[in-house]
Amino acid sequence: MTIIDMHSHFFPMFDAASAAAAERDGLPWLKATGAGEGMIMIGDRPFRPVREALWNPARRIEDLDRNGIDMQVICATPVMFGYARPAADAAETARRFNDQALEMCAHDPVRLKALAQVPLQDLDLACAEASRAMATGHLGVQIGNHLGDANLDDERLLAFLHHCADIGAAVLVHPWDMMARERMPKYMLPWLVAMPAETQLSILSLILSGAFERLPKSLRLCFAHGGGSFAFLLGRVENAWAQRDIVRVDCPNPPSSYLDRFYVDSALFSTESLRLVVDVMGEDRVVLGSDHPFPLGEEAIGQLVRTHDTLSTTAKSKILGGNAARWLALNETVSA
Repeated sequence: MTIIDMHSHFFPMFDAASAAAAERDGLPWLKATGAGEGMIMIGDRPFRPVREALWNPARRIEDLDRNGIDMQVICATPVMFGYARPAADAAETARRFNDQALEMCAHDPVRLKALAQVPLQDLDLACAEASRAMATGHLGVQIGNHLGDANLDDERLLAFLHHCADIGAAVLVHPWDMMARERMPKYMLPWLVAMPAETQLSILSLILSGAFERLPKSLRLCFAHGGGSFAFLLGRVENAWAQRDIVRVDCPNPPSSYLDRFYVDSALFSTESLRLVVDVMGEDRVVLGSDHPFPLGEEAIGQLVRTHDTLSTTAKSKILGGNAARWLALNETVSA
């Protein structure tokens, strides 16, 4: 069985001139702080302490070896998205970062694969970069779960998802720019409360708007962090759909009937949570995702799945590799 971690992040190390420009312009950049450690900066403001595996592929492979991971998919750190920047600037940055992701993967092209970022604020530029990235070796794209005030059911974003289906690109939806930060100034509450809510919002936006009725079934979509709060609250959504016509006005079928249209990853950190997600989504719709190498990621990649005491051997095999191989449309020799 090939074990595939389909959710990890990277951040390229900038040269001195690029770092100085990013610091001056208030943009994200990576500052090495010594001894294999670094700091993601936003302009001159520290944003997040990180470690060397984020930018050094040799250290990343050491982590994979230590955890028995055969393949890992890297994608942008969401702070790199740049959706609020001028579209042309964001497109140039996406192209550069996507090429740097492939350079990192070239360290071990069998074990490291990449998802691209795109300038989502401009449909034409986003589609063009997704197509270019796929042609150069990316397996798909990672996008944020919203674009300003527009959720995933926005017609521009649906058009982009349709394009991804057309070109065979897997799509990872990652929460970012979390809601109500002004009410959550401490304790990392935006990551602990708003991030799961953002993911549930993006899933329900597609379901309740009827978007899945219009999107092709060939679209291979995955939501990070176990789908956020979606699985736990699906019963509430089903009850609302049954009881209130304003909930089902654009959604012709029960929300649970769309579970076969997307995947969620296993970055849940709790045996009970993973059991719930597998019970709700089905063992064919959960993939191994670690959020490596961030502090909020799974330190021992895959351990939650491997050591789970109620998942069957078959379910574990699917989650650890087989489902991701299908989501990424890898060659059959890679599937579990």
